[in-house]
Amino acid sequence: MPVLSEVISALEALWPPERAEQWDAVGTVCGDPDAEITRVLFAVDPVQEVVDEAVELGADLIVAHHPLYLRGTTTVSAGTFKGRAVHTLIKNDIALHVAHTNADRADPGVSDALAGALDLRVVAPLVPDPSDPAGRRGLGRICELDPPLTLAAFAERAAKRLPATAQGIRAAGDPERVIRTVAVCGGSGDSLFDEVRAAGVDAYVTADLRHHPASDARATSPLALIDAAHWATEWPWTEQAAAQLDEISDRHGWGLRTHVSRTVTDPWTAHAASSSHHQ
Repeated sequence: MPVLSEVISALEALWPPERAEQWDAVGTVCGDPDAEITRVLFAVDPVQEVVDEAVELGADLIVAHHPLYLRGTTTVSAGTFKGRAVHTLIKNDIALHVAHTNADRADPGVSDALAGALDLRVVAPLVPDPSDPAGRRGLGRICELDPPLTLAAFAERAAKRLPATAQGIRAAGDPERVIRTVAVCGGSGDSLFDEVRAAGVDAYVTADLRHHPASDARATSPLALIDAAHWATEWPWTEQAAAQLDEISDRHGWGLRTHVSRTVTDPWTAHAASSSHHQ
């Protein structure tokens, strides 16, 4: 069996920490470098429900997409919800490793997994990484939809292919418009509207679209928008990442057992459709 330091070296080869955004907090949060690793759980959020799932599963390592602590802290008291997660991890000898924006811009990365879930063919990164001479790494992806679909049908595909959440899928634009080219960005993507417009695509799939950026985008171009839950757009990466570690484990003869958390950690829990009339 490999030890944690060996597994972390493999993970950091997939998602080098130096490729994370400067504001990000990636890498190993807790864990003994010499501890043997047999079972790994992949998840989007390192929240208590996922930590408890790892305990029940007998996992030795959680690989999460979102950081536990994005900013510095002065306490890991179990009286705080993040501190309680840390206490549970350490008491149960479970390590935690985070791959966030370094996984976003990887090849393959978070947006490749989102494109794959929607059956899109990736053509190029939306925001290429200048350090990649092959032109494959970067934020977001530009894709082709073959055969083309109407916006309404494409939104239905997204609702069926992405994990179910209370939010579901929102769409902006003419439901009958034919969609042939699509930009995707797993997670919050309205900071990339300039790049999406420059790409000249028919539709943009992302999460957390705010009113004003979405309104401006619709007013200044025919771009259609698909807005999904943040967690749902990033969850496909956990399956992709687990498969990548499986391949490494097989190559090294490690015999790791990988699992993907299906615990829905999207914070929204209910949805009520608006009434068709207004008093």
